[in-house]
Amino acid sequence: GNNLGEKEKLSIIRELASIEGIGDQWIPIEPDQHGDWTSQRDGSFDDFIRTGDKKDKDAVKIFDNFTQGVLTSRDVWCYNSSSLDLHANMQKTIAFYNHEVTRFGASGLKSGARDTVERNATQISWSRALLNDADRGKLINYVQSKIVISAYRPFTKQWSYFDRRFNEMVYLTERLFPVSDIKNLYIMVSGTGARSGFTALLCEDLPNFHTVDTGQCFPLKLFEKPSASSADDLFAVADVPEGFTVRDGITDAGLKHFQDAYPGETIAKEDLFYYVYGLLHSEDYRAKYADNLSKELPRIPRVKTAADFWAFSRAGRELGDLHVNYETAEPYPVTIKQGDLRLADIKNPEAFYRVTKWAFGKAGKEKDKTTVIYNANITMQDIPLEAYDYVVNGKPALEWVMERQVVKTDKDSGIENDANRYAIETMNNPAYPLELFQHVITVSLRTMEIVRGLPKLEVM
Repeated sequence: GNNLGEKEKLSIIRELASIEGIGDQWIPIEPDQHGDWTSQRDGSFDDFIRTGDKKDKDAVKIFDNFTQGVLTSRDVWCYNSSSLDLHANMQKTIAFYNHEVTRFGASGLKSGARDTVERNATQISWSRALLNDADRGKLINYVQSKIVISAYRPFTKQWSYFDRRFNEMVYLTERLFPVSDIKNLYIMVSGTGARSGFTALLCEDLPNFHTVDTGQCFPLKLFEKPSASSADDLFAVADVPEGFTVRDGITDAGLKHFQDAYPGETIAKEDLFYYVYGLLHSEDYRAKYADNLSKELPRIPRVKTAADFWAFSRAGRELGDLHVNYETAEPYPVTIKQGDLRLADIKNPEAFYRVTKWAFGKAGKEKDKTTVIYNANITMQDIPLEAYDYVVNGKPALEWVMERQVVKTDKDSGIENDANRYAIETMNNPAYPLELFQHVITVSLRTMEIVRGLPKLEVM
């Protein structure tokens, strides 16, 4: 039984004593057409349009293309809360790489660089692709403009070094973010086989491979290097970086699939984009198709009425605004145990608001989530428990804030990642981690209010 604890399971095993003890309690199972033995998929899922499909080029689908996030194989080097520290770390590791490539080339050794380079974790993190480049004698230049803001984890931004040479795999992310100052909306959903359960999260910054567990990103826009024949149209669309063209991430056929279902309605691609996001939050949808969503990418049904289509689209738009602009949500008015901070005489804000590790009011099974200890100066009280109901990528959004707004030191490289540096250097606000928690309380409460107000799922 999935809901039994360890002691209960061991007790049952003791009572059975052996396989013979199971007797007539055996349940025969047969695999379905997908080869699933257990947690078999709902067959009606196959009737819905695909979100995307890279294998069948002729398949009708909603999104023309999609991608996983950036997989660096060296996050400790390529990400940091401080852009200044990231700059120094990347200069250091690229210089070491070039030194090793030059040393290998000058050595005259016939064995590969992978057998010759120094494996020093305080200088570099080697990977397959980087060792292959070293084998070929390729030197790498550090480029400061490749430092960009990234959506590292849910409701957590970090600076990243976005570079095809020093990131193990960038997949198609360059088609979503061709230059550093571009913003592009995308719906990131859990990858197949994700251990954290199904999640959908709307973001606008460069995605990491694990922003949502091995997630796939379905973009609103795609950027391309133009062909010679399209050069005249290069600047036809505003806010397109020089040297690129932009087109819709949603296909004409995908849009028509929904327009045909609701004749007389004027549905644009952006309306469909938000409909998808709203529907992916439907508790009915997630429950009915949980086994499908654990094993394949989402398929999107057409709901029975145009009124429900617009209800899901409006909800998706509001959810998207909440989840993208979470830093500007109204901060939830928690009670500060030590008193109103607006009345405090704070002589050194950086020291006063510095956070290293968060804790709940009580530990263990008696954990009190209505109270969160931020640091020795600040304890938040009266946190509404229902705020923890908003779970994204396997844990409450609030707990992502608590997990990531900390100070961590990597034991192998010695690199420190201090969330307080992002607060001070990027946000110019030492209280940013504390206020972020309050913003995400509001986001969480409003998200669940919207989700619970979605129409009952009735499909065509």
